[in-house]
Amino acid sequence: MTRHLLLVLGDQLDRGSAAFDGFDRSCDRVWMAEVAEESTHVWTHKARIAVFLAAMRHFRAALVKERIDVDYSELQPLATPTEPATLAAALAASLARDRRANRLPERLVVVEPGEWRVRQALVAAAEEASIPLEIRPDHHFYCSNADFAAHAAGRKQLRLEYFYRPLRERHSILMDDGEPAGGRWNFDAENRGAFPKAGPGKVPPPVRFPPDAETRRVIDLVNERFAKHPGSLADFDWPVTPADARAALDDFVAHRLVNFGTYQDAMWTGEPWLWHSRLSQAMNLKLLDPRDVVAAAEKAYRKKRIPLEAAEGFIRQVIGWREYVRGIYWHFMPQYESRNALGADRSLPAFYWTAETEMNCLKDAIGQTMRFGYAHHIQRLMVTGLFALLAGVKPQDVHRWYLAVYVDAVEWVELPNTLGMSQFADGGVMASKPYCATGAYIDRMSNACRGCRFKPKQASGPDACPFTTLYWDFLARHQKVLSRNQRMTMQLKNLGRKDAAELRTIRRQAEELRDGMS
Repeated sequence: MTRHLLLVLGDQLDRGSAAFDGFDRSCDRVWMAEVAEESTHVWTHKARIAVFLAAMRHFRAALVKERIDVDYSELQPLATPTEPATLAAALAASLARDRRANRLPERLVVVEPGEWRVRQALVAAAEEASIPLEIRPDHHFYCSNADFAAHAAGRKQLRLEYFYRPLRERHSILMDDGEPAGGRWNFDAENRGAFPKAGPGKVPPPVRFPPDAETRRVIDLVNERFAKHPGSLADFDWPVTPADARAALDDFVAHRLVNFGTYQDAMWTGEPWLWHSRLSQAMNLKLLDPRDVVAAAEKAYRKKRIPLEAAEGFIRQVIGWREYVRGIYWHFMPQYESRNALGADRSLPAFYWTAETEMNCLKDAIGQTMRFGYAHHIQRLMVTGLFALLAGVKPQDVHRWYLAVYVDAVEWVELPNTLGMSQFADGGVMASKPYCATGAYIDRMSNACRGCRFKPKQASGPDACPFTTLYWDFLARHQKVLSRNQRMTMQLKNLGRKDAAELRTIRRQAEELRDGMS
């Protein structure tokens, strides 16, 4: 007889998670399953599939080494008619086998899933099997869903800053005698530097994790089973164990955190990593505890190895944005996913899957995404996300693309960042205004415009930058809605300085651009 069957999902690979509270190997078992749906409900990048499968198999190996009974279903190189396609189907098949063997569990236990769809599927499967399902809080995070709901209660607006400050106080992070270190909560103004004309210089590359035998088996499987999926595995070197993840953290703190703050918003073509951490994938699969990440960054500051603005800027991403977007997701789902405040209805351009575009910034950001399954946050927000916003792409299409192509994409973190912050489709829940800009922003923050045939300051004509054309058209199309937002006042004043004839030309060229994207 089995007491508890622990359902361990691909983004919950933490031996210290609440699922294992009270675990007894003499009467409890672990259940894990690889199923096709998790790679096909969006057209998932090969690297994202491989990251999850390799990390899951390494986690299984660690549990088996502890002599824990693991019921594990592996995907095969070719699909078979009897293979369960979904998590719910795989769980039902496992429970049917248990019933025949007279070892049905008394209870199913799972930590809060990272996706509404998965949570609902597991609840339905448990009900179908008539077995109680216990959903435990995810202690990986600083802020529980209940804590966030309490924070949100009675507020007309939710803003990161008013969430971030009390979280730092509560957990004594970068605090000195009850006050924020350095006398300020936020050093964002110091963290917007662009590289000099010569570029970023010599940046220490992140530590690599060459695939071991198990990961190579996964790579072979993905290349065969998901051959038509986007992306490449030729450069796969992501951490897939807690030890690898810790090594990645130590490497970042020692070699790149020092300049992360200053250059976190800077871009440079052909340089995918720059001073960024590459840790979000490890944290989102729970290979790395955010408390360890925050502690390492604060320790480096206290030891005077890095400046305060670097420590604060990085820690704000971890305990600020990361926790905040999770709260937004669970507070507003499932209705949140369907929001489309600006009525965007265009299809995602085909070049988002191929990088075949004349726009250098998009070609570089999408090209590295297809190669590595990675782009840093400013490339996502102010290149790929910005273009989709200005072009009026349906936000659900943009959401599905981001969920598909990035190795760190789990819906709780990806959806609010994409639909809310990047596309402003939630009408201002996530961000106080749309993140919209002309090509001049990209020119200021990168070198992409230097070799591009488009001119970032031109809004019309054959050499006009599509970002700039679409920017002015975006403001004109949404002027009525945006005029209610005080933070858009200056941009709309600039729009008002353009005469009617110029605006008609811009509108016509913008429409031609959008019509030519599909």
